[in-house]
Amino acid sequence: MPGAKKSVQVARTPAKAGRRPRSLSSRPFISGEPLYRQLVQHLRGDIIRGVFPVGSQLPTEEELAERFTVSRHTVREALRQLRADGLVSSRQGSGTTVMPPQPSTPFNVHRVASIDELIAYATESQYAVDSTDVVNSEDVTFDEAELPPRQRWLRLQGFRLGNDPASPPICWTEVFVAAEYAGVERMMGRQRGPIWRLIEDIYGERLVEVEQMLRVRPVPDELADGLQVEAGSSVVEVRRTYKNTSDKVAEVSVNLYPADKFRFNMKLRRA
Repeated sequence: MPGAKKSVQVARTPAKAGRRPRSLSSRPFISGEPLYRQLVQHLRGDIIRGVFPVGSQLPTEEELAERFTVSRHTVREALRQLRADGLVSSRQGSGTTVMPPQPSTPFNVHRVASIDELIAYATESQYAVDSTDVVNSEDVTFDEAELPPRQRWLRLQGFRLGNDPASPPICWTEVFVAAEYAGVERMMGRQRGPIWRLIEDIYGERLVEVEQMLRVRPVPDELADGLQVEAGSSVVEVRRTYKNTSDKVAEVSVNLYPADKFRFNMKLRRA
């Protein structure tokens, strides 16, 4: 039927002692997006979650092709993309090995091509929350947040840090979480990753849409020292609004990046 989505369920094999770790990804492949890109998302997610830890090897091309019911060519394209992202390295006769993060690589928050790939951004960095409180939409004076009216929010504020403690912060982040999901605050110090994944895991929600807005603005005076930039210099604001299956806003984040360290990548494909 034209326009209908066709899904192929990924087979899952019980783990056995002494065998390589198997992928925990269970999302089906959906028609309309290149298979190699969907395979990249599966494997990247497993690497980020530690299913394939640093130093371990991914399954062979033949095993991946059989597991995901795709061609060897599709697997090779996916592995090529993972190598380009610096997540793995391949040597003939030695397989494909998961690589540690490269601290010297410029931090590029917009290398992602899907909602799932936002996990990598949050996992490669640490959100150091400096303050939390509960606010009403009408009480928020930071007008850029544009919160839905007549609601209460858990507000988190702090800097997002890289793996090198001596390096300047990546950005300053203010997050607003809808009050019904405020319990995520208790897990902030225990789990590394995006807040929206905590909402999904704890409350059984599914976030299906992320709207992003970018603009350049002057750095707020009170944040210049923390971001290690000159007062009055420019920052890039990235605002994200996360919605669930009911089209309700579950989270809003406002991120300020020093303009001279911000990089934007985007790939467009003809339909």
